Amino acid sequence: DVQLQACGGGLVQPGGSLRLSCAASGFTFGSNDMSWVRQAPGKGPEGVSVINSGGGSTYYADSVKGRFTISRDNAKNTLYLQMNSLKPEDTAVYYCGTVVGGTSFRGQGTQVTVSS
Repeated sequence: DVQLQACGGGLVQPGGSLRLSCAASGFTFGSNDMSWVRQAPGKGPEGVSVINSGGGSTYYADSVKGRFTISRDNAKNTLYLQMNSLKPEDTAVYYCGTVVGGTSFRGQGTQVTVSS
């Protein structure tokens, strides 16, 4: 079974940093593009960032460009999201996701709260 487990969220002050991790299993991690998606209270999901299978190509939403960095360690089957200069509007549940065999999977999320 595909399993995606995100962790690393928490409460941080504006301007602070957090590093999210996503442990993946049940599929060939190194062959799959991976993504981070977030959902703020009362809002729909928002794509944050995508990284290709080899890690050489990335995409960022305009709202996080220049502040967030996506990366992966294929040897550890782990996806990361380094978040710097956090803003209150970054508050959301963050999920990692992928597509396996034509089916989208989104794992258990981790809460990020940016507040003073």
